[in-house]
Amino acid sequence: MPTKQAARSRKPARASDNVFTDEERAAVKETARERKSQSRLSPEKEREAGEKEVQAKIAGMPAPDRQMGKRIHALVTTAAPALVPRTYYGMPAWAKDGKVICFFKPASKFKVRYATFEFQADASLDDGDMWPVSFAVDKLTSGVEARIAELVKKAAG
Repeated sequence: MPTKQAARSRKPARASDNVFTDEERAAVKETARERKSQSRLSPEKEREAGEKEVQAKIAGMPAPDRQMGKRIHALVTTAAPALVPRTYYGMPAWAKDGKVICFFKPASKFKVRYATFEFQADASLDDGDMWPVSFAVDKLTSGVEARIAELVKKAAG
């Protein structure tokens, strides 16, 4: 009869105990750091620090994401100047009353084929029983830019 020790060692091994990818783990660590640093700032300092951080994140992106990130940042800050730039899980984001309203997820962040522009639950986008909150962005055309600006204005309420 096998001992308890032997029975335990026959337990099937899992392929991996990792639930999150390396990129996801890095994003979670980054958001903890972001929240800690933002919690100690006045509104003016928060806007200033957020702008610097967003600009640094955009500058660190590969060229296609960087170009798109710069343009989206300009669109959001023009469409809804009251939104405060900040980072959200290491991505450029814009907040109202301390809550993220929208954010830009570059394709390079999670090694996917397209970037997304997304809205959080505090965005005022409600439209019936179901509405989109995440948009794949492959190319910034004038139509796409106009749609982003329109959605940001509505989301900022």
